Amino acid sequence: MPLCHRLRAIATLVLAASFAASAAVAAPLRLPPQKDQLFAFPGILQTQSDGDFVVVAYDKQRDIHVRDEVPEKKVQWKYVDTGVNWQQHHVDYKGGGGRALRTVVVGPADKPASMIVIFLHGQNGTRFLGADDWSFGGNFNRIKNMVVKAGGVYLSPDFTDFGAKGAADVKALMLRYAGLSPGAPIFLACGSYGGKLCWALADDPQAASLLSGMLLMGTMPDEGFLSSAALKAGRPIPLYFGHGSDDNVFAWQDQAGFFEQIRNASPGYPSKFVLFQTGSHGTPIRMTDWRATINWMLSVDGY
Repeated sequence: MPLCHRLRAIATLVLAASFAASAAVAAPLRLPPQKDQLFAFPGILQTQSDGDFVVVAYDKQRDIHVRDEVPEKKVQWKYVDTGVNWQQHHVDYKGGGGRALRTVVVGPADKPASMIVIFLHGQNGTRFLGADDWSFGGNFNRIKNMVVKAGGVYLSPDFTDFGAKGAADVKALMLRYAGLSPGAPIFLACGSYGGKLCWALADDPQAASLLSGMLLMGTMPDEGFLSSAALKAGRPIPLYFGHGSDDNVFAWQDQAGFFEQIRNASPGYPSKFVLFQTGSHGTPIRMTDWRATINWMLSVDGY
């Protein structure tokens, strides 16, 4: 091949690579697909509040007993992909006041990540809960896979308590990983009594400034949020509420009323409520669509 032709071919390849790199840079940060059909909502019964309040047709027989190989303990194999666990580790971290604690880390433990997703368990839970591939219908396995595929890191930590010490622990963890990945969005998901920590961190100006979204699954309301650092900040923190209509720990009506309070106090505030009809206390952890929720939060925050 003549030299001029070879130079032209090289130039074409370089230009194509440049366009591909530009497209990759321009592509918005999103969680990729992961068994979406298996985890899709089984049906929508009702929508309200301009589509931001959704009632989902949950059915215990179908969504637990048919879905699970061992009900509430082991989901069928088709719902999980355990290869992600090659990137799962138990890592020490210093909580508030230098307390020695451990967290499950899935993805890069000590280098930059595209996003940070943190799950906080409720009472009687440990860091192992948020990393369990088989319980809650495989939903934790799904979020682990999606975060890692997106170049992010998923954390499920131990913490001291559900009060000021626990909030200080989680804040220290957030600061550690925010330091490793400057500018990466941080999503905080709280199950059950772990919601106390979500609300406490939303009221902490430094912690709130790091958050790009909170997922509240079967938790309690906190009217302090109406005057919190998060609500008063120039950049709102998108909120997702997931609740079962038969939750016997926290009544869904209280959380739904709080959802409306937020929207009235700050019209247009980015918030969504998903009510799982006949669902129990743990149903939102099993049934929440992590991909749809976090991708919506990323679109609100401009990533």
